[in-house]
Amino acid sequence: MRQLLKEYEYELKASHRLSKNTLKAYLNDLSDYVDYLGRKGLKAPADIDERTIKQYLQTLRKRHTSASTVSRKLSAIKSFHGFLLGERLVKMNVVENIKRPKQEKRLPDVLTLAELEAILEHTEGEEPLDQRNRAMVELLYGSGLRISELLELRTEDLHINQGVINVFGKGGKERIVPIGSAAAAALKKYLEAGRLKLSKTPTPYVFLNRNGNRISRVGFYKVLRSLAEAAGIEKPVSPHTLRHSFASHLLEAGVDLRYVQEMLGHADVSTTELYTHINKKQLIAVYDRYHPHAKQRSE
Repeated sequence: MRQLLKEYEYELKASHRLSKNTLKAYLNDLSDYVDYLGRKGLKAPADIDERTIKQYLQTLRKRHTSASTVSRKLSAIKSFHGFLLGERLVKMNVVENIKRPKQEKRLPDVLTLAELEAILEHTEGEEPLDQRNRAMVELLYGSGLRISELLELRTEDLHINQGVINVFGKGGKERIVPIGSAAAAALKKYLEAGRLKLSKTPTPYVFLNRNGNRISRVGFYKVLRSLAEAAGIEKPVSPHTLRHSFASHLLEAGVDLRYVQEMLGHADVSTTELYTHINKKQLIAVYDRYHPHAKQRSE
């Protein structure tokens, strides 16, 4: 099975435009699955049946694996067994009828405008890293980028005078995203001053660390967490929080859901609809606080 997994890895690299992180996640999930099959003494694809896979999923639940993680692992297994069927190594797809676990929709944390301003206050300064941090925060919140999209930005993707940037999202799909005047100003200042000081050797990437290399995901997580703590924000703050805040604030302002979907790069509008639940929750909270009948009800 290990050899087949290696062949599947080659197939993924050759025929799919998966990001390194997605590819790594797929292979890690499947490696765990193949290990389980080995412990069960199952050495050939034909030895695997639907019951085997259900038992594997049950072991994941016993480990208290979250529903979202089980669902992700099942997606990888389905894809792998589709490969086995395509290669005629099995006669049927034994995963076909296994349904994904129901996942509880968790409402993402959203920052208030005051909290965002407090974070931005701690990026003020003329040091290169201050200028970089401000540009990154402004872009994440101002354009709703994924952190991976932000880190992959190259100077050739920026069209600041036109107020847009080219972004390459999941699956390598390109979209044009508008940037606000605040993000444009912060980005321009960083490019003209901070980035020149950080850049040690020629690099196409926009956001660099103090060594002149592209800043890592973990590196910016630490920066943002430090900014949030300095701003006195107790709720968890991540790059994704800024993306959630971007979407929620647009919907609160009355922007059509389809436009928000396009800017976020969601393939399915149902993903974007999650943000409407946030707004409904906020609406109920406001109603309960201010409406006379709500007050009577709560007494």
